[in-house]
Amino acid sequence: MSYPGQSIGLPASGRGSLAGWWPRIGALVGDWAASMVVATLIFGTGVLNESGWKSFMILAVYFVEASVLTTVTGSSFGQLIARIGVTRLDGEPLGWWRPTVRTALKCLVLPMVVVGAERRGLNDMLLGTVVVNRR
Repeated sequence: MSYPGQSIGLPASGRGSLAGWWPRIGALVGDWAASMVVATLIFGTGVLNESGWKSFMILAVYFVEASVLTTVTGSSFGQLIARIGVTRLDGEPLGWWRPTVRTALKCLVLPMVVVGAERRGLNDMLLGTVVVNRR
């Protein structure tokens, strides 16, 4: 009997198993909410309703937050709360460029919604990464 993650060598459950959809969606919502709060505190409420450069500041804060935290901890803010994280399939450290490119691709949205086998978005397939449970 097969289970999600088996074909890429992940355990069936527990730490290191493939993260489910709800924790991943919850993490993204948490990241975006935190980015909205930080962007509003730094740039003012214009980030919520103005056009021009301010309209991109939530996305910019998200990019920096997710890139830096994933580089340092293996998880973005929302992923830390959801107890999931990003890891490489070969078990090597993520380094600094994979989290940065992965987050940039997520900001483009399309690579994230093109989902292949084992719940891996195009961004994860290109970078050799996968989102796993941390508990």
